[in-house]
Amino acid sequence: MGAIKGAMVDGILTCMWVFSVPLLGVFSSIVAAYVGVEAMSIAGLFITINVAALFMLTFSLIGAAFGGASFNPATTITLYTAGLKPDASLMSMALRFPVQAAGGVVGAMAITEVMPKQHRYVLRGGPSLKVDLHTGAIAEGVLTFFICLALHFVLLKGPRNIVLKVWLLAVATVGLIMAGGAALAALISKFLLQAPPIKDKKA
Repeated sequence: MGAIKGAMVDGILTCMWVFSVPLLGVFSSIVAAYVGVEAMSIAGLFITINVAALFMLTFSLIGAAFGGASFNPATTITLYTAGLKPDASLMSMALRFPVQAAGGVVGAMAITEVMPKQHRYVLRGGPSLKVDLHTGAIAEGVLTFFICLALHFVLLKGPRNIVLKVWLLAVATVGLIMAGGAALAALISKFLLQAPPIKDKKA
């Protein structure tokens, strides 16, 4: 896949991802209510992890179908820096990041327009900090570092089964986002949900 075409596919996939992520909270709440457990309980957390894993697996498969497209800039640069994305180049990275950012903005704007009123509480007015800007930036950087570290560990040392890999990443990501909840609003790190790349069998 050419650099320009790859960047365009990344932008579309990122738009779809950012549009879909708020639905994770909606689906988790619906399943928790159906099962009869509190959304913020241990059982509710387990439901959230499994819904997140399903989302991540779905988008990983879509990305693989489009020749290795990515919906997360952090994933893209992490894999490129570690040498796990040999088909990528510095030029393709420079093209992908702005397009992914634009796709994320479009997805965020779209979901605010179509989210049903009864579930708008999930959006909470968008990402916001509960602390000062510098503390929030440090907390977000630390969370991103550990999420990327978890991605590397699962890819290099984790199980070979892709479903189990995705589930382990969902556990790590949801746990880290909850750990950072004291400093950050509930939505601010949701864009960092990552999934292991699935190699295209045609390659």
